[in-house]
Amino acid sequence: MSETVAEVGEFRLIERFTRHFATTPAVVLGPGDDAAVVTAPDGRVVACTDMLVEGNHFRRDWCSAADVGHKAAAANLADIAAMGARPTALLAAVAAPQDLPAEWLEGLASGMAAEAAAVGAAVIGGDTTRGEMLTVTVTALGDLEGREPVVRGGARPGDVLALAGRIGWAAAGLNVLSRGFRSPGALVSAYRRPQPPYSAGRDAALMGVRAMIDVSDGLLADLGHIASASGVAIDVDTATLPIAEPMRNAADALGADARGWLLTGGEDHALAAAFPPDVTLPEGWRPIGTVAAGSGVTVDGRPRQGPAGWDHFGDSTK
Repeated sequence: MSETVAEVGEFRLIERFTRHFATTPAVVLGPGDDAAVVTAPDGRVVACTDMLVEGNHFRRDWCSAADVGHKAAAANLADIAAMGARPTALLAAVAAPQDLPAEWLEGLASGMAAEAAAVGAAVIGGDTTRGEMLTVTVTALGDLEGREPVVRGGARPGDVLALAGRIGWAAAGLNVLSRGFRSPGALVSAYRRPQPPYSAGRDAALMGVRAMIDVSDGLLADLGHIASASGVAIDVDTATLPIAEPMRNAADALGADARGWLLTGGEDHALAAAFPPDVTLPEGWRPIGTVAAGSGVTVDGRPRQGPAGWDHFGDSTK
């Protein structure tokens, strides 16, 4: 029978957790001291943090520990990419109930380490503590490599609205799991382990993108942040957002709205951006709409009724 975190104890638990973490050239000092040390050749550090709470962001009967590790890392690494930066390091803090199997935390660590390694980053430390609710908090750091950060407030009328990565898949997978099913597997896998287009953020920055955001809460909701910060109106052309066959089949079987998954579903961590009209979109980016004078977000020229995406303190759901 697996040992619990209480039986293993804090310090042995930390040893078992951190042994999964490799290093990179950006890490001067990794786990094991009071703090880690990471190089900052640009002189500036991009930083973000995100929290996953069991029962809110994941369920252990739906996701393996490694899945949650991938998911937690991806949510933060995508935010770094959305700033046009290169991810360099992650810090992870976990609050766990005493009866949690210690091997679950090792699985979590392996998932985080694997996702970080996929973009050349490393997990460099963190913290563990006892808590009634299993909670995973990750902080990511990134390097701008001499460029200016890409913010939400740079879009201008006449810009091209573009998207990199897929949307709606994680929302469809969540809907499938919520109905007690485990297929289509492609949708469930998308919910468990998102596939953010990390390199697309840096590519966009190199091409002079004006504004960019990680689509974590839903396309319309997150485009709303760009529209508000930039003081512009954004219109999404749904003809540019085809419904993939697995999504269409699942929607038909469940009596769900596949188009709604595309427009309001979160957690795929695609990137949405506004490019100057004279810029050739980098590989992996596709136009999905327009930016104009005005305010707010419309769909096919009309306001869309209902929630625009996930609100952590509202009634909408992922």
